[in-house]
Amino acid sequence: MQKEWYVVNTYSGHENKVKEKLEMRASSMGMEDYIYRVVVPEQTEIEIKDGVKKEKLKKMFPGYILVEMVMNDEAWFIVRNTPGVTGFIGSSGKGAKPFPLTPQEVDKILGSMGMSRLEIGNNLNIGDMVKVVGGPFANMFGKIKSIDMEKQQLEVSLDLFGQETIVELNLTEIERM
Repeated sequence: MQKEWYVVNTYSGHENKVKEKLEMRASSMGMEDYIYRVVVPEQTEIEIKDGVKKEKLKKMFPGYILVEMVMNDEAWFIVRNTPGVTGFIGSSGKGAKPFPLTPQEVDKILGSMGMSRLEIGNNLNIGDMVKVVGGPFANMFGKIKSIDMEKQQLEVSLDLFGQETIVELNLTEIERM
């Protein structure tokens, strides 16, 4: 099974506590291989009050967190039974497993936070094969030639009309194979 992103409903205002508890439970129960990342979607907003600029973290989706996990019975049970969690989004209830977010949805949310769905170094290395999922080269396959961590961009070698062509792509435009 592969890891995917799921939306978990929590008590509003308890998102960070639930994140901590879920990470602690995953660690103490030896589930780090199934529950990878827990993210509270937040954005920095600049507020001007009495002529003074102030940066403030604002939750994008109050009452929700994102969990990157492998959906198996054990991981599902641990997340569902974490204090503060009210359930998964995309599940009909009655013991049904939820549907994961699409890579495009995850890219949009994490991208607005300055994060990426793919971790360079852990998930992507030079020489890896990738599928292009966005932009003019969508549905093509290529090999990673270089990685720019600061810009979150890759140079990928694609076969265009029988000739190897190097194109620059954002992390949001590719999917690891």
